[in-house]
Amino acid sequence: MELFRAHVIDVDGDPLRGNGRLRALPDGALAVEQGIIMSVDDYDTLLHRHPGSHVHDHRGSFLLPGLIDVHVHFPQLPVIGAMGLPLLSWLNRRTFPAEARLNNAESARPAARSFLRRLAANGTTTALAFGSHIPQAQQVFFEEAAASGLRVCSGLSLGDRDLPEALLRDADTCYRESLELIKRWNGTEGIRYAVTPRFSVCCSEAVLDICGTLMRENEGLLFQTHINENRDEIDLVQRLFPWAEDYFATYERYGLTGSQCVYAHNLHAGEDELSRMASAGVAVAHCPSSNSFLGSGSFPMRQHLEYGIPFAAASDVGAGTGFSLFKEALAAYETQMLREDGVALDPAALLYLVTGAGAKLLGMDDLVGSLESGKQADFVLMSPPPQSTLAAVISEAGSSGQILGALITLAREESVAATWVAGREVYRR
Repeated sequence: MELFRAHVIDVDGDPLRGNGRLRALPDGALAVEQGIIMSVDDYDTLLHRHPGSHVHDHRGSFLLPGLIDVHVHFPQLPVIGAMGLPLLSWLNRRTFPAEARLNNAESARPAARSFLRRLAANGTTTALAFGSHIPQAQQVFFEEAAASGLRVCSGLSLGDRDLPEALLRDADTCYRESLELIKRWNGTEGIRYAVTPRFSVCCSEAVLDICGTLMRENEGLLFQTHINENRDEIDLVQRLFPWAEDYFATYERYGLTGSQCVYAHNLHAGEDELSRMASAGVAVAHCPSSNSFLGSGSFPMRQHLEYGIPFAAASDVGAGTGFSLFKEALAAYETQMLREDGVALDPAALLYLVTGAGAKLLGMDDLVGSLESGKQADFVLMSPPPQSTLAAVISEAGSSGQILGALITLAREESVAATWVAGREVYRR
């Protein structure tokens, strides 16, 4: 038995919907055996219960559930901070050329390693990642993801129009290359496959049709794409699919709905669209820093709560401004503070947005997302740098809620001391 001693902070339930609360143990510990959390309690209680345990003493640090990123792009690390453009121009002038450069295993391998390292370095233990359009690069990404120890859901990005030549694949090729990767990787070595059409702008009806076919023919897959991010994008989708009553209809027609489907953004959905999304059981990845960086708009969180559409926070690197999900939680808070219909988010709700909410979206809430007995021991240790503003604020904090608020506001990569997945250390600063 291993005991991890620290100030333990977790969330019980779902504070976004009024049935959850912050749980904190200032001198707490996790009892972990064979990668499973056996119990969480005060340190003295656990030491008495499990005498002779190996103790990892992290007093002065804060132990939280592993963070879960439900929308991030593997090939886009180099374009973080590419300023000054809205979505469609940013894609064509910045992002697609960068993605086209990962056109072989030799260029993809260091990119994959760097990307995965940055996830772990920011306390992210599980990620739903948009993959490369190039199958050799995606194969390398899966290899490196399996070696990283992280929990990774990903898939080959698909599109047969409005992309650079290096990224284009016709529908038959999209199907064949996706199926090869599904057969090799889905459900093996910590990998779960996600069927990944880029978005309707880049996908003909034939490609969307084969996405539906892949989902029907293979069990246990996720589905991810983009929706209603930018008004120019929405207008373009309407021109490309004149029969569609709205953006969601372009996916709906091909059966790309259900609890296994995660749609990124959804800033400008209509009331009927929201109603159908709720009935279909789809979920939304909320990407606050990306929404601001590209000037796309702000997330109507209250509408999603009222319609019962699940959502969780995501980094959306590279339009997102970094890998830190604490930063995204802060951006979500700030955005809601500015909206007339904004939702009041306290530290417990913000922690849930980057942990338990993501686990629920991915159908993994029985395994990860909180520090409960019986779940996998995925957690992050936060250690404020000495003499930092964060350390000064925490020294004056009067409660665990205030400490968590300070971590969300100020803690970034430099404050992540170590990250564990299933009780295995996958990163140490």
